[in-house]
Amino acid sequence: MHGGAVMRGGGVRNGAGTRGDRGGATVLVVAMAGVLMFVMGGLAAAGGLVTAQRRAQAAADLTALAGASALADLGGPTDACAAAGRVAGRNAAVLDACTPDGRAIRVTVSVAGPDVPWKEVRVTAEARAGPG
Repeated sequence: MHGGAVMRGGGVRNGAGTRGDRGGATVLVVAMAGVLMFVMGGLAAAGGLVTAQRRAQAAADLTALAGASALADLGGPTDACAAAGRVAGRNAAVLDACTPDGRAIRVTVSVAGPDVPWKEVRVTAEARAGPG
C-alpha cells in the first residue's frame, strides 16, 4: 500500500495518523434511533387525538340525546340545556354550546386531548338529536 501502514486488526492508517471510518456506524445507529423516537412520539400524539375525538363524539351524542329527551319531557329549552350539561359533565366533557331548535337540539362539547407540554389541547364534537 502506498502512503499507509497496515495496523493490527486489519485497520489502515494513513500518513497523517488518523483512523479511517471507525465509529461511523455508531453515529448512524444513534441518528436513526433519534429519528425512530421522533416518529413514535408523533404516532403516539396522533393516536391520542383519535382517542380524544372518539370520546368527544360519544359525549356529544349522549349529551344531545339527553337534551332532546329533556326537551320532549320538560318542554323548556333551559331545562334541556341544563340536562345536557349534566350528561356532558358525567362524560368528562364540557358543554360549549347548546341550541334548542323546536323539538330538536344541537350541542357542541369538548374533551381534554392528549397531554403535550407546550399547549392545552381540547377536542370538540357536535351532535344533533330530535325528531326528523
